[in-house]
Amino acid sequence: MVEGADFVGIPSQDAERSRRFYGEVLGLRQDATAQYEFWAGDTCLAIWEPSRFGLEFAPQKHAHVALRVADVEQARRALEAQGVEFAGETLDTGVCHMALFADPDGNDLMLHRRYAPHAPEGRPEQS
Repeated sequence: MVEGADFVGIPSQDAERSRRFYGEVLGLRQDATAQYEFWAGDTCLAIWEPSRFGLEFAPQKHAHVALRVADVEQARRALEAQGVEFAGETLDTGVCHMALFADPDGNDLMLHRRYAPHAPEGRPEQS
């Protein structure tokens, strides 16, 4: 039935402001043909304005988009230098490091780095 996930929708009240944040602040690669889509590895983040479709805007809360980085503390310092505010300290879960923050619309995001290996039977191989 489900073959995969095509994109993660990021609701915004101002797509231009979000485009600058995801492209310039976070440094994500903008899609070659869609000005409001950005790539984090092989995951597409698609910015959309619910109001353009007659829907009420509501930020995505408590469902963080986990953005993989090489070093959470280093990435956090770089974003803090650009004015990004984080919620609390960087967390060490015993499996990964995480630092929680939000985009300008209040959508929850996370810097993430897993350091514990996956169990051999845990993560399916890509087909």
